[in-house]
Amino acid sequence: MSIRIAPPVSEAQLLQRCKALAGLSLGQVAAQLKVATPDNRVRAKGWAGQLLERYLGASAGPLPEPDFQALGIELKTIPVNPRGKAKEATFVCSAHETSAHCLSWTDSAVKRKLNRVLWLPVEAAPGIALGSSRVGRAFLWSPTHAQSQALEQDWQELAELLRLGEFDKLSPAHGQYLQVRPKAATRSLLARAAGEADTGPARGFYLRTLFTNILLDEYLR
Repeated sequence: MSIRIAPPVSEAQLLQRCKALAGLSLGQVAAQLKVATPDNRVRAKGWAGQLLERYLGASAGPLPEPDFQALGIELKTIPVNPRGKAKEATFVCSAHETSAHCLSWTDSAVKRKLNRVLWLPVEAAPGIALGSSRVGRAFLWSPTHAQSQALEQDWQELAELLRLGEFDKLSPAHGQYLQVRPKAATRSLLARAAGEADTGPARGFYLRTLFTNILLDEYLR
């Protein structure tokens, strides 16, 4: 039976757990929690993030709230290449709820998720087995005033297109730091905007690698 970890009661306790993680392989973390390590990295997308959530005591699960509810902190793992650069955009939250309900940046799920973030780099080189990938040094981040303004501007433009149903204008190139991208290619997972019967594949808000690499350079160099 896998081991469950109680949620941290303070930022200090959370950071202490992160300190204990740094340098461990995902296989070692999985062994501590008595969780099996998948053999295939491609088919195990999301497994590393879920494993680290469990080790650190994240409590929100699939709820649209920060992972560490009592602390208001979201956990984001960053797959990094051998040069320490982010390999892919970072998922923030689903986009369909914004298009249907939320009318302001202040009340948006994106802002709630990005108010306070614990970033946790993880090795993701093609030649490294999933279980051998090491966990890096974590850092806590909150947006600066300039970053918050840029993210808000991106969100307002993207959310407006979603609300108006102008999905043909949504492209990965839209947005400076924040973008909307399809989450799945199957027609069984559809994002439904208000008044729309079919809006195409489910979409999500993502942070560009440009943005996450700025953070990695600032905090870990």
